[in-house]
Amino acid sequence: MPNRVPLAERMRPQKLEEVIGQEEIIGPGKILTEIVKKGEPVNLIFWGPPGTGKTTLARILAKEYKADFIEISAVTSGKKDIASVVERARTNWNLNTRTVLFVDEIHRFNKAQQDAFLPHVESGLIILIGATTENPSFEVISPLLSRSRVVVVSPLKKESIVAVLKRAIKAEKATKRVTKSAIDYLAELSGGDARSALGDLELALSLSQKVDVDTVKEAAGRKVPGYDKTGDHHYDNISAFIKSMRGSDVDATLYYLARMVEAGEDPKFIARRMVIFASEDIGLAGNGALNLAVSAFQAVERVGMPEGGIILSHVAVVLAKCKKNRDSYNGWARAKALAHNSMGLPVPIHLRNAPTKMMKEMGFGKGQKWEAGFHLDKNYLPDGIAGQTIFEETKK
Repeated sequence: MPNRVPLAERMRPQKLEEVIGQEEIIGPGKILTEIVKKGEPVNLIFWGPPGTGKTTLARILAKEYKADFIEISAVTSGKKDIASVVERARTNWNLNTRTVLFVDEIHRFNKAQQDAFLPHVESGLIILIGATTENPSFEVISPLLSRSRVVVVSPLKKESIVAVLKRAIKAEKATKRVTKSAIDYLAELSGGDARSALGDLELALSLSQKVDVDTVKEAAGRKVPGYDKTGDHHYDNISAFIKSMRGSDVDATLYYLARMVEAGEDPKFIARRMVIFASEDIGLAGNGALNLAVSAFQAVERVGMPEGGIILSHVAVVLAKCKKNRDSYNGWARAKALAHNSMGLPVPIHLRNAPTKMMKEMGFGKGQKWEAGFHLDKNYLPDGIAGQTIFEETKK
């Protein structure tokens, strides 16, 4: 009888030393290794794409803490589940046992739900470990963030995925069944997602006694197509949406917006990208576009779905129809590059403040007047880069 537990689940590391990759956070002197070494639990927010080991790391830490591990998903859990977790944590407290609560997709909890954790995180009743694919700065409330360490979990490098696959192939006693080129192709196909790579490997092994590149292609092709809100479809659709607005194709703009909304994409994620687009692509061609996009974000946040879809579509059409201008964006890119390479250049003395008599005598702020629109006929940029053109206006 075939093993019903997926290969990816069976291959989960049980200790930090068994984790492949993530050298930035695991190893001598690295944050997770040091936390385990000290034995003092820390509230953590793991931020990274799917299949990079966020859940695995949470389970390992709980084991190291000798804690009761409770795992919930913000997608399927509600107020009752939170209350149940707190009750169980209180029982553990009385038994002198720590409680680690792992919240997958913590960004899906609204402000009120996140607020519910605060007193219990503050008191130490719960050690919170959250996992998110979205930027915690936008999606996790500030009080919770200030009490947690954000740990970036990166997509696995190709060599790490290859190592994960080889370990799994050995465990499945299939070393002679899988070709080197098939392993290489599986790693390329994964996009840094170990779970995806192991899923493809498992399906390929079930299709043929000899797994080569063609078998892998067949296995990958048999996946059920759909919209993965944290995977390739997520990025492909938002990319197509942005490019359609950039190309002023209103029909395509609405189509890709509808695909995302119908699939349950986070409307705030869409609205945020529209805010960026308004400044980056429309810029000086329509200074009101940024205000409109920001208003759309606030409106969606307050109104919610499904009505928020109407607001998103309204503003998306406006942004698509707007004239486009990237002068300010290009100027900003040039300014950053120039600043990066000239940080040591001193600010011209005539532009500096002169709060003391001695500084005035030395020429600080010399010639400046407190008048609207006053211009001093001297270089405003530091010596060494004076005369550089940063902002270039497109000629109409």
